[in-house]
Amino acid sequence: MPLLSDTDERSLIDDFRSFIHTDGIIGPGDDAAILSNGTVASTDMVSFDRHFPAGMTYEQFGWYAAAVNFSDIASMGARPIGFLAGLALPDNLEKQNAYDIMSGISQCCEYCGTGVIGGDTKPGPGIIAGTALGSMDGRKPMLRSGANPGDIIAVTGPLGGPASGFLDIEYGLGLTSARNSLYVPIPKVAEGIALAETNAVTSCMDISDGLGTTLNTLCSQSNVGALVEWDFIPKDEHTMEAAESTGTPLRELLFDFGGEYELLFTADKNRLKQLYDSEVEFHIIGMVNDSDRVELLKDGERSVIGYGRY
Repeated sequence: MPLLSDTDERSLIDDFRSFIHTDGIIGPGDDAAILSNGTVASTDMVSFDRHFPAGMTYEQFGWYAAAVNFSDIASMGARPIGFLAGLALPDNLEKQNAYDIMSGISQCCEYCGTGVIGGDTKPGPGIIAGTALGSMDGRKPMLRSGANPGDIIAVTGPLGGPASGFLDIEYGLGLTSARNSLYVPIPKVAEGIALAETNAVTSCMDISDGLGTTLNTLCSQSNVGALVEWDFIPKDEHTMEAAESTGTPLRELLFDFGGEYELLFTADKNRLKQLYDSEVEFHIIGMVNDSDRVELLKDGERSVIGYGRY
């Protein structure tokens, strides 16, 4: 009998989707679900053993637990309307640390324009299961599917900061702001709403699993290919330093690491004016095509962009 260790998360979710009963307008398979009453919902879990890197505070861990959920709400173009927090914390955890976790969750909710509306607590190994709720307010949701050949591919901000933060933890490079981008990701809620309001976006995802994985997932669900220009990719100010100081390939930092929480989207190239009028910062990094490949153009040569390893 196969074990869970024999498969990856994407394959496991695909297997689940083959037999579970679903409901609503948008079900499993997008960054968030949309119920028949228009409510948007997303659930994500974080744990002490996987999502609590060295140097992170309990308050930052709480912020992170909420932010990863609100990021999925943001990528749909929804407005956050509430957060549910399920905490399974060790009995030997100091009470103040539990308070700090909830404080971080509450602060992130407040930043996103909403609050904690409920949840649960149980003894456990150190896991937070968060559920963010949102409303489209009449906007058309931005899905993972919908990209068309000829669309532009864009990201909302520079990449590589969280990857540089990982390396800073390992090598002690002194890149404080890189660590902060890893510890305290900022959900692009305002940007997601503004992009959805342009009606120019054809597909969208957050980049929480890394640029490589996100590009491949979006193209797979839209049945398209992509060509990304290396020189067009916006790079965090510390990424080059982190790569050179540690001997880590720059491409690996930009494509293979997760924790970015910028938005990757495609849009009709004939509706760029609406995008610029939205005043959302974005960088065009490539074009959608009708191939079945996701490729990078660098120094005149093409190479395949694979799924990341985050």
